[in-house]
Amino acid sequence: MNEPAPQALEFLPLREEHIDSLLEIEHEAYPEPWTRSMFRDELNNKLSYFYVVFAGERIAGYTGFWLVLDEAHITTVVVKKEFRGQGLGRRLMEFILNKAVEVGARIATLEVRISNRRARNLYDSLGFHIAGVRRGYYPQTGEDAIVMFKELDA
Repeated sequence: MNEPAPQALEFLPLREEHIDSLLEIEHEAYPEPWTRSMFRDELNNKLSYFYVVFAGERIAGYTGFWLVLDEAHITTVVVKKEFRGQGLGRRLMEFILNKAVEVGARIATLEVRISNRRARNLYDSLGFHIAGVRRGYYPQTGEDAIVMFKELDA
């Protein structure tokens, strides 16, 4: 059994100097990883709220959303492999949902791979509901995405 998530976590807004580390984590986590230009787009996107979480001096994960009117569209939630199974995914989600409420979101949405049972279980436990399926959403694999939503408390 893995150790619980480190208690001392620091959430910082994404900066250019984080991108190399995030690219490494992306490649270990996904068959279709984000690119450098995608992370740079987050830096320049006025609708983007993107955060990196540190456990001590090490990047342990990251998450972000776009605020469109009153909707927080969660674009990514990633935990570095060595930190998985420690509750950090839940901590990232709680952080980003709280941040979304702070900036005026009333609903949160996301897509999740149909095969990502661990993430789906987390989202279910946080009160997300299935809104539908996007067929073939992930172009490289052709995998479907489940669209989920949650109404946020102000």
